[in-house]
Amino acid sequence: MTSDLPYRPCAGAMMMNRDGLVFVGQRIDTTLEAWQMPQGGIDPGEDARAAAIRELGEETGVAPRHLDLIAEAPEELTYDLPPELIGKVWKGRYRGQRQRWFLFRFTGTDDDIDIRTAHPEFRAWRWAAPAELPDMIVPFKRALYEQVLAAFSDRLG
Repeated sequence: MTSDLPYRPCAGAMMMNRDGLVFVGQRIDTTLEAWQMPQGGIDPGEDARAAAIRELGEETGVAPRHLDLIAEAPEELTYDLPPELIGKVWKGRYRGQRQRWFLFRFTGTDDDIDIRTAHPEFRAWRWAAPAELPDMIVPFKRALYEQVLAAFSDRLG
């Protein structure tokens, strides 16, 4: 039963450039035309903000010196995997994710972004308007992205 499975602890990062646009990457491991913001698991003993910064580095190549923390979502946000993915991702140990979200200002240039990292997760990347985000993500994460936007609405253009 899926309700018996825990949520995977995770950190998410909304990285906004000087123009108020948000970094999104197109995942390598899917044939879907879905784009997402960087996110990933929090390691045991790791602080959620440190995990978000680490994930940004691992997925975008962006160094911490190019990030200024603007805000942290006031509460954890969760999403459930669709039934067909439960048991197939994360070795079947989780029903979805509980995430801490952070909004960062990207102070570098596009040349400071390199998705060809040691363990690439994205095949392409681009800047997107915040309002576009819910329509770009896989459908089962749409409500989560709407909650992220609501959490940061006073900081977005």
